[in-house]
Amino acid sequence: VQLQAFGGGLVQAGDSLRLSCAASERTFSNYAIGWFRQGPGKERLFVARISASGGNTYYADSVKGRFTISRNNAKNTVFLQMSSLKPEDTSIYYCAATGPQFSTRSSAYDYWGQGTQVTVSS
Repeated sequence: VQLQAFGGGLVQAGDSLRLSCAASERTFSNYAIGWFRQGPGKERLFVARISASGGNTYYADSVKGRFTISRNNAKNTVFLQMSSLKPEDTSIYYCAATGPQFSTRSSAYDYWGQGTQVTVSS
C-alpha cells in the first residue's frame, strides 16, 4: 500500500495542527496505521497507532492527551490531530502501515509515507 503524509507546517507553541495520511488502495482498511516522528540526528520514535477498524488506539506517553489519531476507511485516510503543540514536537512525521499484531517498533511497519515536517516555534 502506498501512503502519503501531508499537513505539516510551521506553528507556534500551543497551536493545533492536523496531519493526514492518505492511501491509494482500497486494502488500506486491512492495515493498522502508525505515526512516527524523527527529529534531526535522532531515531524514529513511535507517536500513535490505530487499528484497522479504528476501534483501538494507542499513544506514546509524550503525546497522550494532546494528540488524537483517527481514520476514515471510506476515504482511505488516517488523521493525527495535534493540540497544545510544544517545540519538542518539532520533527518529520511519518505514517506507516502494518498488520494486525500490535507494535510500536518502526521495524514492524512494512509501508511508509514520505514524511511531513512539523515545526513548532516557542
